[in-house]
Amino acid sequence: MSSTDPAWRTSSYSGTQGGNCVEVAGHDGMILVRDTKDHGHGPVHAFTASGWRVFVASVRGGTLDPDEPGRLPLAPTAPR
Repeated sequence: MSSTDPAWRTSSYSGTQGGNCVEVAGHDGMILVRDTKDHGHGPVHAFTASGWRVFVASVRGGTLDPDEPGRLPLAPTAPR
């Protein structure tokens, strides 16, 4: 991992109603995703480009199984 912090931005698909916002960042060839509500203190999901495509297809297809309301199962941690 590099010594620079990821440049997080709120996803343009998060909407304006609140409660379902995610932040995304590119970092060292990975796509990082975190829940905005955690204010940078929650888990970070890290994806390769191909893994990201599978993840997005799963979200669009409704095939994810959150372990808590609105939460994905924990993934390996990534830099914050």
